[in-house]
Amino acid sequence: MGQRSILITGCSTGIGLNAARTLRDRGWQVFAACRKPEDCARLQAEGLTAPLIDYEDTATVAPALAQVLAATGGTLDALFNNGAYAIPGLVEDLPTEALRLNFEANLFGWHELTRQVLPVMRAQGHGRIVQNSSVLGMVAMPWRGAYVATKFALEGLSDTLRMELRGTGIHVVLIEPGPITSDFRKNARAQFDRWIDWRASARADDYHLEITRHSSPDPVTFQLGPEAVTAKLITALDARSPRPRYYVTVPTYLSGAMKRAFPSRILDRVLSKG
Repeated sequence: MGQRSILITGCSTGIGLNAARTLRDRGWQVFAACRKPEDCARLQAEGLTAPLIDYEDTATVAPALAQVLAATGGTLDALFNNGAYAIPGLVEDLPTEALRLNFEANLFGWHELTRQVLPVMRAQGHGRIVQNSSVLGMVAMPWRGAYVATKFALEGLSDTLRMELRGTGIHVVLIEPGPITSDFRKNARAQFDRWIDWRASARADDYHLEITRHSSPDPVTFQLGPEAVTAKLITALDARSPRPRYYVTVPTYLSGAMKRAFPSRILDRVLSKG
């Protein structure tokens, strides 16, 4: 087998960066996409090919993919859709425009890139599309409505695509991490400050408690490093017949078990405690 190629998005930090470096070291031809030019330049300085892909600007998708295909001779073995962010806050305080932009970044941009990659994979007769979802694509939790909505939608879209591609040699896989060491919480706080007018909320006192509770820089319970996600990505890429889903972290396994075992009202009571 010749050198395999993969396009990974959201590679500026965290999961994407770890995956790009690890797969490069394992002999893959890696295209580590970022949404900011300065991050692309930083990755290029360490020897990675880093096309610019901003999910919120779908005009960046076609040029980036053209750059990838020019380097590979027109083929692509795998796509790892990864970049996403959260907007914490109560659903009643979430501006619709914020939710719309969150869907652009966490779903619609992924869909656009996937659609453009699929003809390449169809022509070559094989491919892997790996979607980095979340435990919050399986179960809902309070204060996370926007992110939950995007990940629930991603799960449904990916399940449908997997069924539609059956027999083509193209496999669609979901990875479902729980808490992972990254800049996710820092980025989420920036989005919260941008969009949520919590002091004007009917539940301002509850916001104050939540902000205090989540402001600690300490790792959350059962948090793992990004290499835990990369390990499941490698399994999904190497397996002859990959599973539809791969869990990462204890909370994901527990949430999957509770969803199967508990009625919705009991599950709501448990998950509402955060």
